Order: sequence, then C-alpha cells, then structure tokens
Amino acid sequence: MFFIAPKQVFSFDADQDFKSSGWMLLVHPDFLWGTPLAKTIKHYDFFSYATNEALFLSEKEEATIAGIAQLIKQEYHANIDKFSQGLIVAQIELLLQYCDRFYNRQFITRKISSNQILSRVEEMLDGYFNGDNLVKKGLPTVQFIAESLNISPTYLSALLKALTGQSTQQHIHDRLIEKAKEKLSVTGLSISEIAYELGFEHPPSFSKLFKSKTNLSPLEFRASFN
Repeated sequence: MFFIAPKQVFSFDADQDFKSSGWMLLVHPDFLWGTPLAKTIKHYDFFSYATNEALFLSEKEEATIAGIAQLIKQEYHANIDKFSQGLIVAQIELLLQYCDRFYNRQFITRKISSNQILSRVEEMLDGYFNGDNLVKKGLPTVQFIAESLNISPTYLSALLKALTGQSTQQHIHDRLIEKAKEKLSVTGLSISEIAYELGFEHPPSFSKLFKSKTNLSPLEFRASFN
C-alpha cells in the first residue's frame, strides 16, 4: 500500500505472466476544503514517501483498510445528502490514522532492516564528522543522507523517529554537539575557529545551536569542563 499526493505520478510495468489486483482511492483536494482534514492531512508523512517505500500489511490490517474503503464506496454510491461529505471525510481520516499506526508498527517489527538503516546512518555521520567534510561541504543535510541510503528524507526521519525518538536532523545536531564538545575540551581553538571547523559560516549560529542543546554557551561549557 502506498500514497501519492496531488501532482505526483506513478507507473508500473504490466507483466503478462503476473496477475495482480488492487484498488485505488482517489480524492480530489477540493473535496476536503472546509473540513478539518484539509489541514491535518499535511501531518501524514507517508504522502512524501517514495512509492517503493510501501506499507506491507498483515491480513488483519488489510481487512481493516479494505473494510473502511468499502464503507467509503457504499457512501459514495448512496443518495447524496448533507451528511455525505462529512461521513466520507471521517472515513478517510480513519483510514489515514490506521495507516499511520501500521507504518509505525512496520518500523518496529521489521527490526533487522530498520536497525541496518540506523547503523548506516551512524556510520555515515561518524565518517562525515571525523573527516574534513565539515570544512569543505558544511553540515550534512537530511537530503544528502537520505539520497546516500536510497530512501526518501521523510521516510528516513519517520523511521528514525520510531526507533530512537529523534528525527534525522536531530541525529545530525547531536553528532555535531558531540564534536563541538570534543573540540572545546581538548583544543585551545577559539569559538569562531571551532564554528568554522564545524561547517558554520557564522559563529553566532553555532553558539545559538550549542546553547539550545546544552543550556550552556560554548564558553560556559569550556569553563565548566576546565
């Protein structure tokens, strides 16, 4: 099961030797206008996943989703009245909430593949921060890490959030703070020099991030450590 947002395109190759079946639920954006779902639908990250990052449903989960889809179909083909839109929107929202649950379940139950991705993220950050990439390229971006792993940025952050409680950006910042603490404690470099070595063009930006993560300024940390 996968999701596409408006203006996204997907395709598949038909294989004569492979018989497949399925269904699609297509909702025009205008249908949601004036309903709470028009705003909350943006909170469902899976619309930004790649189509190959599909949700693999158990038989029980598939029956749940199919049951909701059947209710939507029945309401759509029934006589239209003032309750029709509200009922259909409510069923769509229920479907989305279940899918959100099932995606998070999948991140946890597929521990081997998920933990392999987590290990690769940690290895990439180790290599990036221990080399000279920070000076040459600046801080690694979520997009860079995701592309290196051949997955979408949104899927990566959702997976890491489910496994560790932190997004990809938070992982990057945590590794940055570790490196900053190391430089503050074992070198005599100035705050500006450390900021530049960590990929910051403007030292105040580094100091602001450091304090937001540690409740101490870089100078206060260095003083307390010494």
